[in-house]
Order: sequence, then C-alpha cells, then structure tokens
Amino acid sequence: MKDGTCQSYESNCVIQQLYKSIVPTVSEMTELDVYSYICWVVMVVGVLAFATTMIVTAPYGRHYQSNNNSVTKDGERRTNWGPKIPNRLGWVIMEAPSSIFFWHIYRLGRFADNTVPLIFLGLWQCHYIHRSFLYPLRTKTSGKQIPMLVVFLAIVFNLVNSYINARWISELQSGRYDHDWLLNPRFIAGIFIFFVGMIINIHSDSVVINLRRPGEEKQYKIPLGGAYRFVSSPNYLGELIEWGGWALATWSLSGVSFLLFTATNLVPRAISNHRWYRESFKDYPSERKCIIPYIF
Repeated sequence: MKDGTCQSYESNCVIQQLYKSIVPTVSEMTELDVYSYICWVVMVVGVLAFATTMIVTAPYGRHYQSNNNSVTKDGERRTNWGPKIPNRLGWVIMEAPSSIFFWHIYRLGRFADNTVPLIFLGLWQCHYIHRSFLYPLRTKTSGKQIPMLVVFLAIVFNLVNSYINARWISELQSGRYDHDWLLNPRFIAGIFIFFVGMIINIHSDSVVINLRRPGEEKQYKIPLGGAYRFVSSPNYLGELIEWGGWALATWSLSGVSFLLFTATNLVPRAISNHRWYRESFKDYPSERKCIIPYIF
C-alpha cells in the first residue's frame, strides 16, 4: 500500500502545488498579496451588489420613504430597512472615514512625502472633504432620513477602499511613482479626467440643490441645464469619470476595483432615477438618457 505522501500520488502533488500557487497560506502572504485579494473581493462584491440593486431599489433620497419603506421598481412599497437617522448626519458619518482613515493609512507609507503620492492624496482629499463635510451642509434635506444599515455598509466599504488605495499610493507601489511619473501620459490624462468628472459632479449636485427654494425640501422638479441636458444622473456620471481618471492616473488594481465598484453601485441607482423621472413627469425630456450621453 502506498504511503500518503505527495511523492506517492503525483496527481495529488500537482493539485497541492497548484492550490499553493493560487491560495498561499496566511503565513506566506505578503501585504501585497493581501492587498490584491482585497481588491478582487471588492470587485466581486460590487458585481453581487449590482445584481441585487437591479432587483431591489437602494433606499436613497427619493427612493426611500420616511415611513421606513422602500419603493420597488414596480411602484409597490416593501422592505423595512430598520432604524434610521437624519439624512445629513448619516451622510457625514458614512463618508467621513474616506477622508480621515485614508489620511491615517497614507501617512504610514514610506513614500508619503514624495511628490506624486502627495498629488494623489490631494486629489482624494479634494473629493472627500467636499463630499463628507461641505456637500451635506449644502443639501436641503430637512426631515429626510437614511437607514442605519445603509450608513453601516457604506462605512465598511469606505474603510476597506481607503485602505487599499492609500496603502498602494504611499507604500505598496514600491517607488513606481517617481518624478518621471509626472510626465507619464497616464498620469497627465488621468488628472485631467479626474477634474472634468469632479466639475460635472459638483455642478450637477448644485443644479439639484438650487431647484428647491426654502420650504420646498419635499418637492421634486425636473433639473435643467449643464449635463442634465444629456442624462438624468450627471452627478453619478461625473463621479464615474472622476474615479476613471483616478484609476488611469494611479494605474493600480485598487483604482480599478474602486471604479468597478462605483459603477456597479451608481448605474442601478441611475436607472432607478431615470425611471422615476419618466414616471413622475409627463413632460420629462424624451431625448435625455440615463447616465451615458446619447447611448444609455
């Protein structure tokens, strides 16, 4: 009878070696391995979230009622999303980790004082300081609430996403971002795309905010002008463009995973918004697309 060693069973040996090459033990994993696995997990979770939110409308804004029920795509109310908190407070709580935790992780890296990583830090903070602390103060959301479940899930994602992106640009990139990167076409184009997306995002948010006069917080109107001439959710389009620029400029797996997760999160919401506008306003512009001008 053959012993149970790997040498006695060549087929088992091949399988074991293949397994070890794909799934190293915890003791064998480097931080770069952990980083890579987390990035792939984020992408897989994003795809699963996309499939889910194409069936159940995410409870944001107009799609979440103060009676704690969501609105499904067939117009019926269902699903108790649990405890809720004021919308503005919830927004700050769930977005702030993207700025604060990112900075904490970033400053631990060997390359934190280098020029290119500092530029990336500036881009990230430029977006999230506005998103976490300035944008909520501008919104007219008096009386509106957000489920604590949504806030919790957003915090988890933002912590993970902040870690993989901050750790990459200040440590794991291992010197890739030297001064030559400043002249790299990917970096230059990515920075340009990032700011184009940010401008679209902020301007589109401003259009919606300025639609409502004092006392009209619960009244919805058709937004006009700017990128709203082309799509129903240009704020989402702008954010997708931003993180597309980030992925290009950093040329990183974490940048790609963030872009993919953003797309899987925002596209279903854009579809829901587009459907809601068409159902709510008979005079809604028929030529306006969902999120990609002239296409979708």
